[in-house]
Amino acid sequence: MIPPQWQFFPSRQVSFYMARLFITRTLAVLALLVVVLQTLDLLGQSGDILAYAGNGDAQLWHYAGLRVPQIIATFLPFSVLLGTLVMLATLNQNSEIISLKAAGLSAHQILAPMIAAALGIAVVSYVFNERIVARSTAALTAWQAVDYGPIPPDSGVKTNPWVRDGNNLITAAIVAGRGNGVQLRQVQIFNRINNSLTTIVQAPRGHYDAASKSWLLDGARQFDVARGTMRDVGTVRFGHDIRPDQFTLARVDPDALTFSELSAAIDDLRDAGRPTKALEASLWHKIAGPLSALLMPLLGSVAAFGLARSGQLFIRAVIGMALGFAYFVADNFSLAMGNLGAYPPFLAAWAPFFLFLLVGETVLFRTEE
Repeated sequence: MIPPQWQFFPSRQVSFYMARLFITRTLAVLALLVVVLQTLDLLGQSGDILAYAGNGDAQLWHYAGLRVPQIIATFLPFSVLLGTLVMLATLNQNSEIISLKAAGLSAHQILAPMIAAALGIAVVSYVFNERIVARSTAALTAWQAVDYGPIPPDSGVKTNPWVRDGNNLITAAIVAGRGNGVQLRQVQIFNRINNSLTTIVQAPRGHYDAASKSWLLDGARQFDVARGTMRDVGTVRFGHDIRPDQFTLARVDPDALTFSELSAAIDDLRDAGRPTKALEASLWHKIAGPLSALLMPLLGSVAAFGLARSGQLFIRAVIGMALGFAYFVADNFSLAMGNLGAYPPFLAAWAPFFLFLLVGETVLFRTEE
């Protein structure tokens, strides 16, 4: 039989007891936050929703149904932090933590059931984000784009996309159609040699030639930058490596896409020569964000453990809250730096997680272990 001090979890009864307390406190805090924040948000948006003729109570409830998943996804880590503090402060105040330590349990063993429950919450949060939040975000964004009116069907028309063909850049004022039937209007090709612009080819229209897997421009004219002259060149063929869908790529909203959809969009944008660093950071954060729930029991443990038993429970709870909120500030800052290109995408998404994991472990070891 494994000695108690070498077991990762305490007894089954204690483990279920602490996991149940942790989950119920977290869900109670989350429900309270959702009700309060949704009420405030609905009060702020109801005027815009009702401003559209014909909108009424049904549209208000529809907005609330689309907004609630976003609020849950955003504030679930906060709820885990606050639920941890409420639970540990209560256990400390009732001397249950002291009883567990007197029975020979270490600080890590006491926190183990909470960390296991937090891992379950992280998995549920990831699935919830993939299945529900992404769809509701896409629907709400489309609805807000038409000022809460009827959403028109997607016409498939895109404006002002640009694609890279080797060292050259191709732009089109309007792109219509899908697949091999893509049509280009007001096309410009900027031919460059060693990053120096040499010629500009302009054409009123162009289309994709599936037989040769290239693009054709009709009625093209070429401007020579060095000579400053313009001449007619007729039909121009270009872009053997450019797929039709590279012209039809729209602006990518990472919050409205699942992990697999965002990964595919990043690959398409990368093939089109567009910057993807910000989207790559958001892609990694789709995993790092839900996993932040694992840190909350560790950062909030200061509410239960401390060097001195001075009875200053409120101060220790405030310190735990400060550590948790410091993580959220660092996480948002790091993600913003990743969007600006100052941090590599992987570092922008994961650096705060591992940094505060070390901070939480350091605080726990220095105080209790």
